[in-house]
Amino acid sequence: MGASPSIFLHGLTVWDTGERIDLALGPHRTAPTGSAPCLDESGALGKALMHALDASEDIHVDCSGLTLAPGLCDPHVHFRDPGQTQKESMLSGCAAAASGGYTNVLIMPNTLPALDGAAVKPGDQGAQEVTDAGFETSIDYLQHYAEVIGETLPVRYCLCVAASTGREGLQASDIGAWKRFLRGQGASGTSGVAEGPDSHPVIAISDDGAAIADGILSEVAEHALLAGIPIVDHCEHHESGVINEGEISRRLNVPGIPSSTELTIVDRDIELARRTGQHVHLQHVSTAAAFEAIRRAKREGLPVTCETAPHYLALCDEDVLEHGTLAKMNPPLRSAADRQATIEAVCDGTVDMIATDHAPHTIAEKQLPLSEAPNGIIGLESAYGVCHSVLVDGGFIDDRRLIELMAVAPAGLMGVPSVDITAMLSDPSLGKQLRLLDLRGRDDADAIDMSILAPDEEWTIDPGNFHSKARNTPFGSWKVTGRPIATVISSSLAFSRIPQGMLIDDGQGA
Repeated sequence: MGASPSIFLHGLTVWDTGERIDLALGPHRTAPTGSAPCLDESGALGKALMHALDASEDIHVDCSGLTLAPGLCDPHVHFRDPGQTQKESMLSGCAAAASGGYTNVLIMPNTLPALDGAAVKPGDQGAQEVTDAGFETSIDYLQHYAEVIGETLPVRYCLCVAASTGREGLQASDIGAWKRFLRGQGASGTSGVAEGPDSHPVIAISDDGAAIADGILSEVAEHALLAGIPIVDHCEHHESGVINEGEISRRLNVPGIPSSTELTIVDRDIELARRTGQHVHLQHVSTAAAFEAIRRAKREGLPVTCETAPHYLALCDEDVLEHGTLAKMNPPLRSAADRQATIEAVCDGTVDMIATDHAPHTIAEKQLPLSEAPNGIIGLESAYGVCHSVLVDGGFIDDRRLIELMAVAPAGLMGVPSVDITAMLSDPSLGKQLRLLDLRGRDDADAIDMSILAPDEEWTIDPGNFHSKARNTPFGSWKVTGRPIATVISSSLAFSRIPQGMLIDDGQGA
């Protein structure tokens, strides 16, 4: 058997220049306990790898029509681990992210126990998962997860610390308990393994699932300023209601949630940014009035950014009539006019980025009556296709802008590097651009993450094929255009759905 083969991807189009290049990668990533191949959905790459090993050959793939982009980043996911792994685990959530073309995600703090930095309490839901792994806190557990299970996860992740103790909104979480988990703090916890804050750092603070409570907001801002991290706020609060207040809520005879519940928190958080200078990132914005308030804040030069989600771009409250609880989330799907305002906010730059708010639930939970079923839908494995179909195919933005929204801007919020492919192609010694981008053996190879996308591929969303444990999506059976084909992490393939038909038998480039 020969040496480990390299993988050559021929004819890729660089996302922001349109240049066609070839890409050379190492064959696999290294797991904590040895080497492990990438998550190979189609199986074609694994077969090719075995043949190449026997024949001492490299692998060549025809990537004509595919786009090479910085790795997609999602600044808003819920993986339910620890505490609710029947809905999603770190393993299934990371696999879903990789399948969706993501190389990095930000995990929200509403795990059980919450990511507040405090020692878990025996008997609390999920506490035994943490202590059985040898840790005292949920943050420690997640920062060392791959080492505990002895597997390589196919996506990087960062953590969001809870703004309040237990996410109960009563008192601000103790910065003294969680500051050791920030980026640059070195190894933490009791395991002595290589993972830790530098691999999976706390990079933001939030009580997502709920807005940060008024009574602790100023103290949370002080903590965020001291830690140098953004507040990432669930910018909506209501005491009652099921879906958007309007004709549909009245037709279904359920209490409505007025759009003012979003604007009230948006205005409050903008004032916080004005008063303190703290960066406030507003999550899943969904209403025209809120977008107008954010526009004014940006014109004022305030440190305010915002995201929206694919479902607010693709759906409105009328879709609840068809999809029922699969279209129930918080904030709720708003009016058709609000949906159009959300698209306009993407077009004019008010929206900085797109996040999925990936929120897994069991089918049994979503089969409850509309008033009882939990809020939230999954989105990692459908986001690129849905957004490409609505925004790019709809003529609102181009492919380059979509990658800015789904890769470059969220990477900036998360403080992770977004690769400059054109800069890597430059060879100062030759004074020209290189057609081959060879990532093998580069000094910065560990920092290079990319996504390979098929912007023109038409496919049908089938939740039954998802890597996520969950199936709670309204997008099942949607025919969309745009599909992630592979991800590259640390200069090696981490995920692939490269089909057999793309492999080149004779080893020659396309």
